[in-house]
Amino acid sequence: MEELLNGYFLQVFTFVCINIILALTIYMTLCTGILSLGNAGLMSFGAYTSAILTADYGFPMPLGIFCGGLMAAFVAMIIGLPTIRLRGLYLAIATLGFGEVVRVIALNLTITHGALGFSGIPSMASTLSDYASDWGLLDALEMDSQTGGQFLMCIVLLLIVIAIVTFWYRLEHSRVGRAMAAVKADEYAASLTGINVVYYKMMAFLFSAFFAGVAGALYAHATFFITPTDFDWHRVVDILLYTVFGGSNVLWGSVLGAAILTIVPESLRALSEYRDMIYGIMLVVLMGFRPDGILSYDAMKWISSKFSRKAKPVKVEGGDD
Repeated sequence: MEELLNGYFLQVFTFVCINIILALTIYMTLCTGILSLGNAGLMSFGAYTSAILTADYGFPMPLGIFCGGLMAAFVAMIIGLPTIRLRGLYLAIATLGFGEVVRVIALNLTITHGALGFSGIPSMASTLSDYASDWGLLDALEMDSQTGGQFLMCIVLLLIVIAIVTFWYRLEHSRVGRAMAAVKADEYAASLTGINVVYYKMMAFLFSAFFAGVAGALYAHATFFITPTDFDWHRVVDILLYTVFGGSNVLWGSVLGAAILTIVPESLRALSEYRDMIYGIMLVVLMGFRPDGILSYDAMKWISSKFSRKAKPVKVEGGDD
């Protein structure tokens, strides 16, 4: 147990949770047929908003993280109103351009500290460690302040991931989720049945933006140093790959893809010269044999049938009198 609670493993788990949230933001927009590539830009809004509010204005960290999500959703509403009616690659290019514009602006603003990066962001691990120390929790867990803070941060991030997954799972199985599925299947047919296509697309886009902003704020407080290069094109590709690799048609695909593609590069550090090549081969092989990702509708049905299968009642044949 002590080997698992070292700083390295706890840090990897931290990034697994953050990347799961980011992967889910792609899945949320895909639920209505939208391919948005602006999640990294929205993530940066959440990161910088929370960093500025907590470091410069003394806001409590939970409030700063929530405001980061709100700021990302507000910006998404502004850019979404004129672009949400675009389809396919046109929307993807528009959102990608937005992300690059945000990165360039962050490089030249004084409030974001430009290319030097924003340092001195309050650390979530240190804050949780201080609270745990005041409550005597660290003594009960027999942990030092650094390990205890990282461990508690991992628990908090895991709870946030569970809350987001539960929220979206319930939304998918509600009337709203069925309307989103209809929009994804055929926008024209959905509109003929009375479904407001733009409304549900915008809803998914705003939910995705809010959680991308929250993920950015969590990233800022987990690393306590951010730069505009943290939210560049490479981040966009990584977020998209998490969902595509795990399976873009099912909720659990994003979770699985983010977990695997965060852990595998770390496990290949010993083969640093060949890590990118192995990583690329793994993606090509998957896309060749399972273009829908690791998890698909059929795979999920098979898994659920295995878990939900009930034992058949045994027939007792009566003997002759």
